[in-house]
Amino acid sequence: MLKSRPDRYGAIAVSIHWLSAVLILALLGSGFRAANAMDAATKAGLLRFHIPVAVVVLLLTALRIVWWWRFDRKPAPVAASPRWQARLAGFVHVAFYIFILAMVASGIGMMILSGAAPAVFGAAGATLPDFTAYPPRGPHGFGAFLLVGLLVFHAGAALYHQFVRGDQLLRRMWYGG
Repeated sequence: MLKSRPDRYGAIAVSIHWLSAVLILALLGSGFRAANAMDAATKAGLLRFHIPVAVVVLLLTALRIVWWWRFDRKPAPVAASPRWQARLAGFVHVAFYIFILAMVASGIGMMILSGAAPAVFGAAGATLPDFTAYPPRGPHGFGAFLLVGLLVFHAGAALYHQFVRGDQLLRRMWYGG
């Protein structure tokens, strides 16, 4: 089943969700490591991984938005959930889209303003700039911490539903019937 049903997500939504989750975790790990790397070669190597993965996450996010907007409908809220929880869940999902798009925009802004692309992608003699000197660096770093908080909240809510409420929420976001 490619499309979602009223009680569960379809295979396309599930695939986009879990692939995005893994890649966002990889981006956060590589981004924090790059920000703290003292060696320019290490930082450039991490950014050579970080930047293409960010482009893939951008494409997956765009695909997800188009998928929901044009081709599929989300399942109904979990049965017996208070209305405020359904609204909060909707807010969290929209916040993810906004944060992801803002992170990509600030990352692109940093690369453009700093002129770091030649150094990141291996041009001979090119050196990495001090990214903190460029205005998008602040929102990019702060956004990463906000994204971590949002991920922790999202995962915590899913685990709460799965194990405390016992409503099998995680099954809705996995493959199968």
